[in-house]
Amino acid sequence: MKVRGVKGATTTDGTTADDVLAATEQLLKALIEANGIDQDDVAAVQFSTSPDLVAEFPAVAARERFDWNDVPLMCGHEMARPGALERCIRILIFWNTDKAQNEITHAYLNNAAKLRPDLSTVNP
Repeated sequence: MKVRGVKGATTTDGTTADDVLAATEQLLKALIEANGIDQDDVAAVQFSTSPDLVAEFPAVAARERFDWNDVPLMCGHEMARPGALERCIRILIFWNTDKAQNEITHAYLNNAAKLRPDLSTVNP
């Protein structure tokens, strides 16, 4: 079994805590369902947001809405690069799995779909 990276990004409708939690929940759910991820197989999760999202930590959605209380979760901000996508949340799940890296399904939702359309097959 190897540790694989499962990546995704999405955008929010606004900048409130509810906006951050709702968008994070939608993205995390898409990644879990697309890959069949079980919490016990998750080594850690890195969340990041664009600098304009400061109302809530995205990791709160993993804890409160998925009960991922035993998974190490960490949040940070992306670089404040001019022209970068705003109101953007990114997730990188470090997942213990027998799947090959090319069998992993990544998810880029909402306006974040334009970031990596080559990797995303999930975009409800």
